Parts: sequence; structure tokens; C-alpha cells
Amino acid sequence: MSVWLRRGLHTFNVAIALASVILLVCAVTAGSAQGTATVNAAVGGNWAALLGAAIAVAGSAIGAGIAVAYTGAAALAAMSERPELFGRAIVIVGLAEGIAIYGLVIGIILIGRA
Repeated sequence: MSVWLRRGLHTFNVAIALASVILLVCAVTAGSAQGTATVNAAVGGNWAALLGAAIAVAGSAIGAGIAVAYTGAAALAAMSERPELFGRAIVIVGLAEGIAIYGLVIGIILIGRA
């Protein structure tokens, strides 16, 4: 991959991240500009808990994806050399996947409080 292409992809990723932050800020402030009664009726008045649940689930899913990618690749490499390591490799990959389940549990708890 050329240097220009990598810089272009990096710039694109930064632009997408900034656009999503701006969109989030606009969505939060638009609710207060249109009237608090409308927002309270739409989300039950506790939008912070819902936003926290979304961040918890999204963050844990991204973290679990990264963890499973690394541990899965290492597990496959280890099993290609020593097939008897299958059970241990599956346990390690399962522990990495547990990160997403923890985020989902936190999200459910936060939604229950909303």
C-alpha cells in the first residue's frame, strides 16, 4: 500500500470520526432546542442512560472483535503446529468473546434504569 493511499485512508477515518461526533452533538442539542417536553416524551427523559448503554455495547463489541482477531489468529497458528491445543485455544478465544457479553449486560442494566 502506498504512502499516499495510507494517508488518504487515515484522513478519511478522521473525517468520519469527526462527522459522527458532530452528528451526536447536533442530535443532543437539537432536542433541547426543540423543547424538552418532546425529548422527554420520546426517550423517557433519561437519554443519558440510553447513550451510556449504546457506548458500552459498541465499545465492548469493538474491543471483543479486536481481541478475538488476535487470539483467533494465534490459536490457529498454534493448532497448525500442535493440534492437541484445540481445547485450550477455544477457551482463550471464548474468554476474549466474553468482553462483548460484559458490555451487553451493562447495556441492559442501563436501559433498565432509563
